[in-house]
Amino acid sequence: MSLTERLHEKYVKSRRVGALAASIGPLLPANATVLDVGCGDGQLAEAILHRRPDVQFRGIDVIARPNARITVTEFDGARLPFPAQSFDVVLFADVLHHTSHAEALLADARDVARQAVIIKDHCADGFFAWPTLRFMDRVGNARFGVALPHLYLQWKEWQRLFSRLDMDVTSHRRRLGLYPPPLSWFFDRSLHFVAVLVPNVFSSRRRG
Repeated sequence: MSLTERLHEKYVKSRRVGALAASIGPLLPANATVLDVGCGDGQLAEAILHRRPDVQFRGIDVIARPNARITVTEFDGARLPFPAQSFDVVLFADVLHHTSHAEALLADARDVARQAVIIKDHCADGFFAWPTLRFMDRVGNARFGVALPHLYLQWKEWQRLFSRLDMDVTSHRRRLGLYPPPLSWFFDRSLHFVAVLVPNVFSSRRRG
């Protein structure tokens, strides 16, 4: 592990996980069942459960880590292996920019979720966004063997993707407070978002 990675583990990761849990936890419906796609070691799910003990998590990932905090099963990374209406919420936390199957996964999530799809991901908006996001990805993920294709989208591109899938954004935040000062000046900005999506009612009726 490099010095940068050690510093990230010691001073950044736990704060970041806590801030994400604080942002995502209140968005979950009461007593929700949550499918955490690309859950990694399950640390985020564990942090949310400390705040929301009423919810239940199940994790899936392309690699099931032996030290995961929640139950994790492996999948192919391309399609969600669950029938329609299997979970109340499908969660993607910093997952979709790692895969070329983002649109297919979101389409599956739209059908698998009974109530909502929640996404935390990056926005390639603003000055020096791409190099900053690439650096963060490398520090946070490279040593775990996570694919790093750097498929970042601008917010307007995310909106077009959601529109193609007939999904409406019911709420979203662009300021999450993931990093302490002075790191926040470089790594927070508008580079992150959390969004809640639901199927467009009229499009869903047409599909049905």
